[in-house]
Amino acid sequence: MTDKHLSSQFDSELNQVSGRVMELGGLVESQIRQAIAALSQFSLEAAAQVETLEQRVNQMEVEIDHELTTIIARRQPTARDLRLLMAFSKATANLERMGDEATRMARMVRSIIESGAARSLPSSDLRVAADLAAGLLRKALDAFARLDTRMALAILKEDDLIDREFDGFVRKLITYMMEDPRTISASLDLLFLAKAIERIGDHSKNVAELIIYLVEGKDVRHTALEEIESVVQ
Repeated sequence: MTDKHLSSQFDSELNQVSGRVMELGGLVESQIRQAIAALSQFSLEAAAQVETLEQRVNQMEVEIDHELTTIIARRQPTARDLRLLMAFSKATANLERMGDEATRMARMVRSIIESGAARSLPSSDLRVAADLAAGLLRKALDAFARLDTRMALAILKEDDLIDREFDGFVRKLITYMMEDPRTISASLDLLFLAKAIERIGDHSKNVAELIIYLVEGKDVRHTALEEIESVVQ
């Protein structure tokens, strides 16, 4: 078998795994959208859909990890190709954790509905942050597919918006609980829901950092935004 044929096979395997990661991302995005619908409409049906999708997300993570392990064992890739495969693995892990957070959102919505306090709480404030988080995932997937470092940088900046929304919401929720202690239980569910949204943003940020690492060869985790900007530009 010629080296060219081996290279062609390897490229095909890489493309196949890339497609699987994008498919997983689309599935997780559906989960998050369903979780937002559950929150917006206080819908038990939408919440149940999120939990149903969770099973498929978990199964896909296992399948992709197996494919990556097989490729590494068979091809013994060079440093650059190994970096790409590791990025696929880390992106997959981040996507699966986003799915976990969407499932957590759905369970919190279910708890709020069952408490009977759904309409008396400031849940509409959370929808802004939830939409931002869902949009951030979509941008992260697009940037990963194109290895677009400028879009990745924009994602890192936008994640700060979600963090600010979360901080503002926590302050408002504390006020609600102080004014009416009867809302404490449901308010805590909303607080955990808000934290799940923030974590989705954090995982999208992780994917964006992976893109910069892949293209520029520099690990920008725990690095100041100004320094990351100098790397990308």
